[in-house]
Amino acid sequence: MTSGPRPGSVPQTTGQDSRSRGSAMALLVIASCQLMVVLDITIVNIALPHIQRSLDFSTTSLSWVVSAYTLTFGGLLLLGGRAGDILGRRRVFVFGVLLFALASLLGGLAQNPGQLLAARALQGMGGAIASPTSLALISTTFREGPDRNRAFGVFAAVSAGGGAIGLLAGGILVEWLNWRWVLFVNVPIGLLIALAAPRWIKESERHPGHFDITGALTSTVGMVLLVYGFIRAAQDGWRDALTLASFGAAVLALGTFVLVERRSRQPITPLHMFADRNRAGTYGIMLCLAAAMFGMFFFLTLFVQEVLGFSPLRAGLAFLPVSAVIAIGAGLASRLLPVYGPKPFMVGGGLLAAAGLAWLTLTDVHSTYAGSILGPMLVFSLGMGMEFVSLTLMALSGVRPAESGAASGLLNATQQVGGSLGLSILVTVFGTASTSEAEKQIPRFLEQATVAERLRFQRTGELPPPWADEILAHGISAAFTTAAVFAALAALVAVVAIQVRPSDLRRLQGGMGPGPV
Repeated sequence: MTSGPRPGSVPQTTGQDSRSRGSAMALLVIASCQLMVVLDITIVNIALPHIQRSLDFSTTSLSWVVSAYTLTFGGLLLLGGRAGDILGRRRVFVFGVLLFALASLLGGLAQNPGQLLAARALQGMGGAIASPTSLALISTTFREGPDRNRAFGVFAAVSAGGGAIGLLAGGILVEWLNWRWVLFVNVPIGLLIALAAPRWIKESERHPGHFDITGALTSTVGMVLLVYGFIRAAQDGWRDALTLASFGAAVLALGTFVLVERRSRQPITPLHMFADRNRAGTYGIMLCLAAAMFGMFFFLTLFVQEVLGFSPLRAGLAFLPVSAVIAIGAGLASRLLPVYGPKPFMVGGGLLAAAGLAWLTLTDVHSTYAGSILGPMLVFSLGMGMEFVSLTLMALSGVRPAESGAASGLLNATQQVGGSLGLSILVTVFGTASTSEAEKQIPRFLEQATVAERLRFQRTGELPPPWADEILAHGISAAFTTAAVFAALAALVAVVAIQVRPSDLRRLQGGMGPGPV
């Protein structure tokens, strides 16, 4: 005769189900925040032509709509991660989300370029506070091993795929409403996340310390000046006095930042993290890949709308396959990482990204979406999905809990700073190549133009299609060439710098490795 279940068995199963549901909900809240923050980088991209016409931006200055956000985001991420360590990650997480929502409201109400750029910078501050704490919350919520691998896989897929989702969402909002709704949409989403966080996310242990304000300011100012120098060079040339002054001031500010960090007892950037070869290599790879990725989204959204003539909604739909392929790459990497380690995926992902970008250099005014854009986008996306999971796991592997916020902030910072710096370099390449192509196209235009077209050109200084399309396509092709070099450099860094140790594989498999570095 068999005995029935013991009284404690049912509550135990229920408790396990409850914990599993709680972990799933916590991951949903954290991933939703990351999606909102990452999505906002590209959701604005699809609206750029409309913002340009509405608020009177030039093509080169238009990149500041992206850079104003990513620079403050990247420059203050380390301070945001440190704030989570000191004040409690859930508390800081909620504050950052609410600040992001407020800035989005102000941006949607902007009436001139200055107001929009100020709101975008404030958005970057909110993202810098929320994003590193969200990644750190994963490292403290999920145990090292398969559970954390899956959680990081979801987080990485959201981080990489959010860009394409943003393009689709932006297309829908611009097509059905107007460009201001790409900012307004963050308000209800942010409020929902802020309300859900206290219910599903536990507050982390506080680690006493102080804030390295000087380090945060010097790093942010230095990067702003550096990016401004590149964008200024695209508009006014490399010999312009303000361009040279900007580069000089950037070197001074960043040099001061390094000195401050070396002398600080609790630096915003713990330089000892770069002593680990794998972690330092991971940051370098992320810097290069972000430079390539931001440029691809920026220039492709301009190309499909301005040259191919896509509507905002159709442009957003054109990027939808990117999210699916990134998810495939991230899922493949997260399953196979415990067996092969991260290095094959870092090298292979970088090479795939470089191949996709090199393929995109062939685009011209005669290109079609199916024949010239879709294929290289999918190749690039597969590589990025493999990369993001590998980079996220390697950057946080073996980090002490007290420094997980700083480590995650540093990874995010390299992504945002790399994206901003890379975009400014690509804009400079685009500007130089476009100017050179314009010198060829203007005489051709004048030979064929009607009197009315010539008068309009004299008044506006802008060429009509197809001459303007030739200039834009030539500049974008040159930018993709430089982006492909960035991605190839990422693969090279992975080959040279990354060394997978047996202890790394044991951690990925859920076993015990040596203590944190």
